[in-house]
Amino acid sequence: MCLGSKILNKVFFYRRDFSFITMASRDHSGLTRQLLDFQHDTVDAVGAEHDPFMELKARFMDFKQRNYVENFSNYQSLAEQQTPKFMVVACADSRVCPTGILGFQPGEAFTVRNIANLVPPYEHGGSETSAALEFAVNTLQVENVLVVGHSRCGGIQALMSMKDDSTSGSFIKNWVSISKSARLSTKAAAGNLSFEMQCKHCEKESINSSLLNLLTYPWIKKRVNEGTLNLHGGYYNFIDCTFEKWTLVYREGLEGGSKYAIKNRSTWS
Repeated sequence: MCLGSKILNKVFFYRRDFSFITMASRDHSGLTRQLLDFQHDTVDAVGAEHDPFMELKARFMDFKQRNYVENFSNYQSLAEQQTPKFMVVACADSRVCPTGILGFQPGEAFTVRNIANLVPPYEHGGSETSAALEFAVNTLQVENVLVVGHSRCGGIQALMSMKDDSTSGSFIKNWVSISKSARLSTKAAAGNLSFEMQCKHCEKESINSSLLNLLTYPWIKKRVNEGTLNLHGGYYNFIDCTFEKWTLVYREGLEGGSKYAIKNRSTWS
């Protein structure tokens, strides 16, 4: 075979392989078929010692033996239905896992995590957070919604770094701008403090902003008024490992003419 034919042959195979990858990436059913055809317990020895999933596999197998097998009947019940008492809105930060911090067991907390643990107002329209709230409140009928913020939140730092009139193509900045009211309140209350202290103030201010945003959802407000749903804030400080918890009270004619108040505030340390 001449050199030109060899080159054309290679180009053909490269194109064929590339077209397969492109087609598979667009056709999710093709990817699913590959998963179904996969032979279990096969291991690619090349580079296995550097595979980060080997550690995850070991952890999974430990979980299966220590949790699933020993609590088999409970997991079978969970396979049929879930009846969590809590809906948790937490940050996506890798240091802040609500299950790890608060010890939630499978089936106890329906959880959504996003940048800076924000709840957009009802008028904001659809999002993964509002969809999760709708399912948790209307279908699962949770009794508590807990918004958990935390120390040194990168999303809050991005919020506090924004200019008042700035427009950005950044997904992060567009998302955290949901809590601009918390930023303005922080500037008014703590504008004379260092940037770090302003962020710390805003981390808690944004939690309360999210709690108030929860009440813009008609079905949440209705259940709060009926006394079947409670709204809570939580703040995890991973620097000194403390957790603050409080409950939002909402009703007409509270003392001072406000509709909102904080109760049952406590610090766990």
